[in-house]
Amino acid sequence: MRAAVLHEIGQDKLEVLDDVEAVGFGPGKVRIRIRATGLCHSDLSAMNGVLPQPAPFIPGHEGAGEVVDVGDGVTGLKAGDRVLVCWLPACGACPSCRHGQTHLCLAGFMNAGTPNFKRPGGDVFGFAGTGTFTEEVVVGAGCAVPIPDDVPFEIAALIGCGVTTGLGAAINTAQVEAGSSVAVIGCGGVGISAVQGARVQGAAQIVAVDPVASRREAALRFGATEAVSPDEFADARQRITAGEGFDYVFEVVGKSATARTAYENTRRGGTLCIVGAGALDDHFQVNMFELFFDEKRILPSMYGGGDVLRSYGRAVELWRAGRIDLESMITHRVRLDGINDALDQMRTGTSLRTCVEL
Repeated sequence: MRAAVLHEIGQDKLEVLDDVEAVGFGPGKVRIRIRATGLCHSDLSAMNGVLPQPAPFIPGHEGAGEVVDVGDGVTGLKAGDRVLVCWLPACGACPSCRHGQTHLCLAGFMNAGTPNFKRPGGDVFGFAGTGTFTEEVVVGAGCAVPIPDDVPFEIAALIGCGVTTGLGAAINTAQVEAGSSVAVIGCGGVGISAVQGARVQGAAQIVAVDPVASRREAALRFGATEAVSPDEFADARQRITAGEGFDYVFEVVGKSATARTAYENTRRGGTLCIVGAGALDDHFQVNMFELFFDEKRILPSMYGGGDVLRSYGRAVELWRAGRIDLESMITHRVRLDGINDALDQMRTGTSLRTCVEL
């Protein structure tokens, strides 16, 4: 079957090959024919080494498709079912799951160390234990989440990661209050979803901050009340909050420099929500006096900060009701052969989300 493979960490191009085989099918596993997959910035971060991932590997973790076959012991799924790929399934038994924080379950990460593909030259890993830049993937049954018939595959794919992460940051983690002021730094697919989440929650002012003009324009269409470049952020803070700072600031870039900017633009007693996935050696610093004196809440948000199955269902209902716009987030569509062009579009900020149709 065909798949896009990264041979070594640090390479910026994928090679589309037709000699890849999905392996590992058996009890408790599901084989999925991928129909659509989104490109997420985390895929780039894995390719360049910011996020740990063994190589060679197939990127992609934001996918949807049809069940081809189910292994022994799998219940609730059958061949032909339409599903989205959950790259962080809950095991239900670990300490995080027992505490009700299923989004912190590490079972899915453990799968990342087991190859789920092979080629004539050897094993190939799937990013985050999945790897959706391919025609078929074998995953644990918990990674295959049924979707309603009225949800297109490309919409389900977005819900599988970026939409759930951004919406959840605003709704689950920060719990944005109606009438509040919000700033979102970084307006790719996840940032736009955070903008939409803040709008759903009833924020009065939502300022989108991004260096790319097209993304700022897009943010306004998705609910931002104002969109500014990073150089204009301080002026926006002064005009909108009289210099006090925003009630909520979302950092959706994954860098300490933007996290520090976000902290400085959060009002005393306000909330800084860290959504971007950053590098192990990139340290965010605050001094002990400001940490105590300003009493700003610093809330990391992992995969939307809540039960992902509930978050998936909520996203579908909000989409059906017209409260969030998911179709317009897909700005580009490509086939698998166009994957490298799509990656370049994401690097330059040309696209919000690209859908790869398989």
